[in-house]
Amino acid sequence: MARVQFRKMEESDIEEVKEIDKRSFSIPWPDDIYEEELKKNHYAQYFVATLNKKVIGFCGSWMVLDEAQITNIAIDPDHRGKGYGQGLFQYVINYAVARGIRHLSLEVRVSNQTAQRMYKKFGMKPGGIRKNYYSDNQEDALVLWVNL
Repeated sequence: MARVQFRKMEESDIEEVKEIDKRSFSIPWPDDIYEEELKKNHYAQYFVATLNKKVIGFCGSWMVLDEAQITNIAIDPDHRGKGYGQGLFQYVINYAVARGIRHLSLEVRVSNQTAQRMYKKFGMKPGGIRKNYYSDNQEDALVLWVNL
């Protein structure tokens, strides 16, 4: 049986990542954003989870000095509930720690209890609310933080 593998995102992964983005979020990112992040943003670090060489998940981050901000994370809906998101998140944390990152933060929908439970397994704690953060329905975002 094939094992999920984690690695840095490559340009050749972008089409599969965009498809997962569209299947995962009510407002997916613009089509050109991933290429721009990979090529032009020196702070951006993106990662993928693969199964049988097919991208089944991704995670984006900005790593600046000793802080990281998770920009997005998603597992293809057909592969959720198997621990792949947790594995990908752990991979990103390990990568960040190895590069001197000491603080990690992200925003998550207040209604997304599944994601919040996963993040709390990593010691993430609530740090505040961003009112009307999500443009599709003006839902608030819960800000989560952890010292690595």
